[in-house]
Parts: sequence; structure tokens; C-alpha cells
Amino acid sequence: MRTTFPTTTMGTDKGAAAQEYAALGWTVAETANGLCLITDEDLSAIEVTGDMAAAVRRFLRANNLSGPVIEIPGQERREIHLVTGVRKATMAIEAMREAGVIVHTDGASIPLPPTLLAAGSAAWSVAPTEARWIPPVVALGAAVRAAAARTNAASTKRTALTVAC
Repeated sequence: MRTTFPTTTMGTDKGAAAQEYAALGWTVAETANGLCLITDEDLSAIEVTGDMAAAVRRFLRANNLSGPVIEIPGQERREIHLVTGVRKATMAIEAMREAGVIVHTDGASIPLPPTLLAAGSAAWSVAPTEARWIPPVVALGAAVRAAAARTNAASTKRTALTVAC
């Protein structure tokens, strides 16, 4: 069962939430529906979906690497992990993109709670106040590699069992 957290203000107060995010040093833009984080060289985002999202979260928790995570509502699990250090992680970013992960950098807009989206509102799975840090992008790269390896191993095992029968 997933747990989500609103911002520390009442989730509907965009102005107060924008001030909280600005106090963290984040570049935030206000939109008609809520707030967006504007990514840059210091703060970017990694978006994972479905089973990969669950596996990445397990890896990060098991290795005490969790940072702020935004949950995006919808039929499929969709999480956006905030990260640092994209300037020096070209290979990690390339590998994550090859694994099907979306990397948001260079001025991309990320919905921040309490932004209203088509399927509901963005919410914190791990709020910035609950996280001990914002992890480097290479930590997410390791989590994605581990999740992909586990998925490939399970797929290979199922194929081997199917062929053996």
C-alpha cells in the first residue's frame, strides 16, 4: 500500500506551497493547475512507471538511498524521483533512457503537489521533509539497472520453464 503526503501546507494553497519549494532552492513556476518544478543542472527528475517503479523504490529503500518522490495519479503506477548530479552522469542517464526511463532535465517542467492533473492531483510518496537527501542520478541509475536485471532474470527463468515443459 502506497502512502502519499501533501506538502506541509494545506494541499490546496499554491502560494504557500510555492514558498516552501522556493525555500528549498527550487525553481518553481505557477500554472493554472498548480505548480511545476523547472529542472536544471542542480535538480532534475527521473520518471519510472509500472513494475519498474516498484522495483526501483524497493532498491532505493533497501540501500537507504530514497529521496523525494512524486506520485502521479493514473491507471499505471508512475513516480518521479528528484535527483542531483546530472552534469556528470551522461552514461547513467543514457543507460536509464535505454531501459525505458524518462529523464527530465534542461528546463523540463515537473508537476509538484498540489498540482491538479487529468486523473487527480500529484502527491508526495516521499515528501522532501521526509527524505534525508536528494540522491545523485547515479543512485537511480543503479536502481534501474538492478530492476532491469531482476526483470530480465525472471523473464529468462519463465522462458526456460516454458521450453522445458
